[in-house]
Amino acid sequence: MEDNDQRARHFLIEMTQALGIAPEHASHVRISGAGALPSIFAVTDFATAAIGAAGAAAREFLQSVSADAREVCVDRRLASLWFGFSIRPQGWSLPAPWDPIAGDYRGADGWIRLHTNAPHHRAAALAVLDVEADRPAVARKVAQWRIEPLEQAIIQNKGCAAAMRSLAAWAEHPQGQCVAREPLMATRATEDSGAGIGPRRAARPLQGVRVLDLTRVLAGPVATRFLAGLGADVLRIDPPGWEEPGVIPEVALGKRCARLDLRERSDGVRFRELLGAADVLVHGYRSDALEGLGWSAAARRAARPGLIDVSLDAYGWTGPWHARRGFDSLVQMSAGIAEAGMSALGKDRPTPLPVQALDQATGYLLAAAVLRGLTVRAQSGRGFEARASLARTAQLLIAGPRGDRSEQAIGSAVDADWSDAIEANSLGPLQRLRSPLTFGGTTLSWDRPAAALGSSPPSW
Repeated sequence: MEDNDQRARHFLIEMTQALGIAPEHASHVRISGAGALPSIFAVTDFATAAIGAAGAAAREFLQSVSADAREVCVDRRLASLWFGFSIRPQGWSLPAPWDPIAGDYRGADGWIRLHTNAPHHRAAALAVLDVEADRPAVARKVAQWRIEPLEQAIIQNKGCAAAMRSLAAWAEHPQGQCVAREPLMATRATEDSGAGIGPRRAARPLQGVRVLDLTRVLAGPVATRFLAGLGADVLRIDPPGWEEPGVIPEVALGKRCARLDLRERSDGVRFRELLGAADVLVHGYRSDALEGLGWSAAARRAARPGLIDVSLDAYGWTGPWHARRGFDSLVQMSAGIAEAGMSALGKDRPTPLPVQALDQATGYLLAAAVLRGLTVRAQSGRGFEARASLARTAQLLIAGPRGDRSEQAIGSAVDADWSDAIEANSLGPLQRLRSPLTFGGTTLSWDRPAAALGSSPPSW
C-alpha cells in the first residue's frame, strides 16, 4: 500500500505543480482502496492522481472563495473503474463502442491502427486502401503497405491512423521531441477581466458557473462531466448530425446537449451570445480548426472578457503533428505504449493500456485547470487560459514509475461498487458507479441524467 501511495503521489505532485496549485492542497488528498489494473504502466496510480488533482483544485477554489478547507479522498479502486466505464444498463445494452473496421492491422513491416468510428474517417481510410468496408478485405490491403507510408496517406486524406512505434522511436521522432519539451499543462492568466466570483457552498461549489462545452470523445466530456458533478451548469454544443451512441450515456451525465452549426451565420450569432454569458469554455477542436471558424483566442476573449478558456488536442501544440487528428488509442500506438506492452508481456500484437487512460487522465486535468482558472478569477478578476494534449499526458505516464504487476488485480466492478440509485438515462435505466472522490464527506452528484445529443435548445 505504501508503494501504491508513493506512485500515486508522484503523479499527483507532477500534475498539481503543472497547474500551479499550491502544494498544501495536494497534501490534503487522501488515498484509500487497494488493487491495480493489469499493466506494465502504473495506470491505477495515474488514475488516482488525476482524480486527486481535480479534487485538489476544487479544494483550492473553495478555500479561495469561502475560506473552507476540505479533505479530499480518492478511492483507487473506484478511480480505476471510472477510467473504464461507469455505467451498468438495466435491461438494455449499449451500442458497440467501435466501428467494425476500427482496430489494429499488420502491415508489411509492422502494425498500424485505423480509427474509423466517424463515417468520414472510415471513408478516408477505405479510399486510400481502395477497398470496401469489409474487415478481412481491409486486412489484406493493409498487409501490402509499409505502415508509415500508409499512416501518412490516410492522414493526408483527412483520416485517422497511427503506426505502432516503440518508446525509443517516439523519443527520437520530431513530434515526440517537441511534445517532451512542452509543459504538461500550459497555463496563463490573461489581461482581460470579468465579474468576480462570490462565496460558494461546499456541497455544490460550482453551482451557477456556466460551462460551454465544445468537446467530443473522450477527454473533454470527462472534464465537463466532473464539473457538472460539482454543480456547474454545462451546455454541450455539437454540430447537426454528430452522434456518439456508444459513449453519450457515459459522458453526458449532468449536462444539457444542444446543436449549432458554427459555419452558419445565425448559429454563429447564437454561439456568440452563449459565449458572452459563459464563465468557462472547454474545447477539443484541432489547434487550427476553431480559428478557421472565426473563433480565435482573441475573438473568444472579445466576446467574453474574463473567460476561462481550456483546450486540448491529441498530438501537442508544437511540432510537425500539432494539428493532426488523433484519439487515445492512436496516441498509445504513436508514443510507444502499445509496443512496450506487447514487448514486455511477450504478446504477438499491440498491447495498449487496459483503459483509455490518456483520455481519462487528461479529462480530469482539464477539469482541474478550469477550477484553477476559477481560483485565479476569484482572486484577481482576470481571465485564464490552459492547454493540454493527450501526447503530453502520455509522456507523464511513460516517464513515471512503473506498475507493480504482483498487486491484486482490481477486476470487474462488483455490486458494492455500484450506487443503489437508478438513473433514468435517455437510452434506458442504468446504475452508475459510486463516486471515486469525496470532498469534505460530500460525493460528486449530478442534477440531471445523461441526455441525447441535441435534446435541449441552445440557451442557458
